[in-house]
Amino acid sequence: MQAPSKKPAVPLEGSENYAAEFVPPLLDPERETPALVSGPDGKAAMKRFNVYRNNVTVSLIEALAATFPATARITGEAFFRAMARFHVRETAPTSPLLFEYGRDFPDFIARYDHARSMPWLADVARIERAWLDAYHAADAPALTPETLASVPPDRLGDVVFEAHPATRLVRSDYPAVTIFAANRASDPVGRIQTSAPESALITRPDLEVAVRHLTPGADILLDRLLSGVPLAAAATEAASHCPTLDLATVIATALDAGAFAALHQGG
Repeated sequence: MQAPSKKPAVPLEGSENYAAEFVPPLLDPERETPALVSGPDGKAAMKRFNVYRNNVTVSLIEALAATFPATARITGEAFFRAMARFHVRETAPTSPLLFEYGRDFPDFIARYDHARSMPWLADVARIERAWLDAYHAADAPALTPETLASVPPDRLGDVVFEAHPATRLVRSDYPAVTIFAANRASDPVGRIQTSAPESALITRPDLEVAVRHLTPGADILLDRLLSGVPLAAAATEAASHCPTLDLATVIATALDAGAFAALHQGG
């Protein structure tokens, strides 16, 4: 997938007062053209403003479609664009960069009445948002297995891992990873055969974003490690939920994925 470009979103010119008057009616067709907008010779500019308002709305919908292609494929174009339009009307951009827009879209989907028959859709969108954030995250060297192997065994339990800037974790009560993967490809989507909860580890090894399906318990372990919990405490918590957890395999998978940037000893 090609990431959305960093073109400016809604141009906010002048003072904060200008923006406060200009933006709300720009995103809501029910509101009148702001008084500060005028055409040549001071004439009203309602038609011009409506054209600009429509262009802005369309550009934001297109930005959402570029960020959430699997979500759009699942719902169909007409449903997606209608849903996106409602989101645009209630959520103004907070950044001049279009790729930043849509952070609240998964939460909007979760409470969107017409999407209630697809309770997993919001989590698919969360994975897509995490994919884009990983794509644009800062560069940093990944922690190597050799660095971890150099820690004395008696101090290993106190090790605290530092998350790589590109690492994201999305936990779901639905088979969101399988649904995401099936709908990001161009192949026809068959019947999803699982209903089990799935979690995704999103990283950017070798500058390519990767989405990995985590095994049960691995999501708990990595969630705690990425939150700064020492290894022994994180492993104990994860094992209490999943006694069959293979700690060494999960850590090796995370290192291979480039999930961590560094480690240090906990206090």
